[in-house]
Amino acid sequence: MEVALRMSDFPLLSLIIWLPVVGSAILLALPRNDRLIRWFTLTVAVADFLASLPLFFSFDKSFPGMQFVEKHSWIKAWNISYFLGVDGISVLLVLLSTLVTILCVLISWESVTEKVKEFHIALLLTSAAMIGVFCSLDLFLFYLFWEAMLIPMYLIIGIWGGPNRLYATIKFFLYTLVGSVLMLVGIIFLYLKAGTFNILEIMNLGLPYKMQFWLFWAFFAAFAVKVPMWPVHTWLPDAHTEAPTAGSVILAGILIKMGAYGFLRFSLSFFPVAAKEMMIPMLLLSAIAIVYGGIICLAQTDLKRLIAYSSVSHMGFITLGIFSLNGNAVEGAILQMINHGIVTGALFMCVGVVYDRTHTRAIKDYGGLATIMPVYAAFFMVFTLASVGLPGTNGFIGEFLVLLGTFASKKWAAVLGTTGIIIGATYMLRLYQQVFFQEVNPKVAGLPDLKMREFIALVPMIILVLWIGFYPTPFLGFMHESVRSLLDHVHNASGDIMPVSEIIKEGINVVIPS
Repeated sequence: MEVALRMSDFPLLSLIIWLPVVGSAILLALPRNDRLIRWFTLTVAVADFLASLPLFFSFDKSFPGMQFVEKHSWIKAWNISYFLGVDGISVLLVLLSTLVTILCVLISWESVTEKVKEFHIALLLTSAAMIGVFCSLDLFLFYLFWEAMLIPMYLIIGIWGGPNRLYATIKFFLYTLVGSVLMLVGIIFLYLKAGTFNILEIMNLGLPYKMQFWLFWAFFAAFAVKVPMWPVHTWLPDAHTEAPTAGSVILAGILIKMGAYGFLRFSLSFFPVAAKEMMIPMLLLSAIAIVYGGIICLAQTDLKRLIAYSSVSHMGFITLGIFSLNGNAVEGAILQMINHGIVTGALFMCVGVVYDRTHTRAIKDYGGLATIMPVYAAFFMVFTLASVGLPGTNGFIGEFLVLLGTFASKKWAAVLGTTGIIIGATYMLRLYQQVFFQEVNPKVAGLPDLKMREFIALVPMIILVLWIGFYPTPFLGFMHESVRSLLDHVHNASGDIMPVSEIIKEGINVVIPS
């Protein structure tokens, strides 16, 4: 798989990554004036978003390779480079990251009142690390950003979270750490085999199937936890429930997309033969996540936990599309990564709006909000309909493409995925009925409608929901060539296939000699 490069005369990706880092360093020197800190952080976030816009307007959609590439020798002894670039698979995720950071600052304006400086520093550092993950073309650099993201996210949940935040943060940290350690073992093995951390060179190693099998599952451990796939999903509802609103938006909007991105960038590219052979178990795990996540949502009584479990179900659609290894399905999965970040991030923002007013997330404590907060109810309705995949919203386009491609690959997986849509409509519409209709609950009587700051934060999400829903062509155009190139690489790969039982038996004999 030869990946062409287009070098950049201007270090645009470095600017996007390091601007938040510089901003956080300046925040350290600023006096503890909460208003100044909030406005400065917002300025940095907006500047970073504006800096990322050339990725949207100047990206060559006819070119399948890496663009805006920067490469500089870093640690010569280990053949490590500072190597950045984006293609049609990653470019929209970078843009979404910079947008979500702005919205997190706005939605936290009044809800975060303690250690305001530290919170905004952690927010900017999280943003920088996540963007770095999507831009890295060197495995060493990628792993640094991948792990660096954990620290500020751990602090955001652990310091500014709910009453059980310590339990949630430790669980989040342990799950992700175990997966990351296994991936690190795989990265070291690939380096020893290839003599380089260059991702584009490792793609062309042509590893034997037995080796691909073990490395596929080593990387799977990290990416499956991050998605999160069933059954390693249990950290997500706890993290979402205890995280402040901004933390939940980052988790839903960007962080869990890193796992799906990892499957595309590494699992399919590095281990194409293993990816084809593991299609059935991966589709089965995805289908279970779709149905299981939806059924669990039906039993939830907490607003945040319901939306968190819905993420397990929706992310199941994404992994279903990825491992269908079909052009429509993979493009639908990438688009659904963006859609899920928009819709679920917006739903968590909406929950934060009423939580800041009532300090309760129990669904039973609401009722009649459509009468009390009509503008808020209209926003929530649009995001609810997008979540269930109503035609005309972005959720429909992504899920339709995933199911269309999956049906061409494995009909049974598409059928199971469709049942998840039905379950999703059930729990989301029931939630809307309980919160916004029925009699007005005395606990919410007299609540003010959306403030201007909250309105401004939600409007971009509404625009994207409808824009992608009615005219997805500009967004799908980014990924056509990159997805085609990736799938050609996967389908053209070949190797001597061995039964899984023999591979495992040989592995046991290596570890425990007879």
